[in-house]
Amino acid sequence: MSDERARAILQALADGADPASGAAFPAGSPYQRTDTVRALFHAIRALETALSQAGRKPRSARGNAGQPWSPEEDASLAAGFDAGQPLALLAATHGRSRFAIEARLAKLGKESMPTGVRAGGAPRVGEWLPQQAARP
Repeated sequence: MSDERARAILQALADGADPASGAAFPAGSPYQRTDTVRALFHAIRALETALSQAGRKPRSARGNAGQPWSPEEDASLAAGFDAGQPLALLAATHGRSRFAIEARLAKLGKESMPTGVRAGGAPRVGEWLPQQAARP
């Protein structure tokens, strides 16, 4: 297994998604627990640090967060989605959150807008992670 693939799997799990299908884990899943998510992010950082110290440049988990989407990136995202790539893998590939991928796919007409996103594109307060609300 490649280092990048291992990081993509860890990132998908940390995002609360099945790495193979991209489907979100249910609210009661261990992958939705705060301590599990923190441990996964810790493992991602440790892997990236090890790669960096070994002389290989790791990709940031959110390297493109906040950056505008280029026409080339839109085309790549649409092609990956059309080819059936899981959302978690698309997020890791593009260095963006799964939420950002879902919102961009909606803007490209590929799927419906994620829950809680207003017409202007910004989620309502408290609706960033709907599964969080179900936790005690």
